[in-house]
Amino acid sequence: MELPLAGRTAVVTGASRRQGIGYAVAARLAGMGASLFVQHFAPHDAQQPWGADTIEDVLAGLRERLVDGASLADASIDLAHGDGAAELIERAGKNLGHLDILVCNHARSGSDGPLEELSADMLDGHWQVNTRSTILATQAFAAQHDGRPGGRVIWFTSGQVAGPMRHEIAYAASKAALAGVTASVADGLVERGIVLNTVNPGPVNTGYLDEGTADRPSEVLRDVLAHFPGGRFGEPDDPARLVAWLVSDEGRWVVGQVISTEGGFRRW
Repeated sequence: MELPLAGRTAVVTGASRRQGIGYAVAARLAGMGASLFVQHFAPHDAQQPWGADTIEDVLAGLRERLVDGASLADASIDLAHGDGAAELIERAGKNLGHLDILVCNHARSGSDGPLEELSADMLDGHWQVNTRSTILATQAFAAQHDGRPGGRVIWFTSGQVAGPMRHEIAYAASKAALAGVTASVADGLVERGIVLNTVNPGPVNTGYLDEGTADRPSEVLRDVLAHFPGGRFGEPDDPARLVAWLVSDEGRWVVGQVISTEGGFRRW
């Protein structure tokens, strides 16, 4: 049987670490037959408590999942730069030709706080990476799309769609903007043969919920875990399975939605 993404090419951003959602998504899409262009920016992860993988290890793991005939290319691109989004799509196209799928998984971590601690730099930093680059990458992706079937874009929002994130106002604001504009952007894209949806993965342990590499106190980790009825945090492959379905032909009738995949996470 033909694999569901055979002959298609996917761009996945934020694939810098094997414990990350971007890596899990890329691995899933590779197993479905897609060729991959992955964006990474290891200097950002190196500044975080959980640290960075070597890009060689990341690419080696993805290469093992490619099917025969599929290709893998990559680039280190700082999406905080105003031209980073355009560079992403340009380099992906030069390496792999027509692009069918764009998964904007990247996000800025840290440099945030509650309302009373915010600065213009905090707000601008999250806006540039999380929101501006996602919208501009989508614009560039749509410009190169030729209307063939299977055009897909996935954005990532966060838990602010379902409850407060009072200590991460800059991050929550930037992600809420994506959730809020999803329907408007999707309405224009669907006429061009591109389906856009946004995913809220909920609390997924990409290292920031592990003792020793967490960016929050142990009591907060225990409290978050207690809100999962299944007794575990989300794992990167949990949202990756939803993304894989949405970008396949099976997901073609879901358009302009913000979808949470949280394992029943209880906020109250």
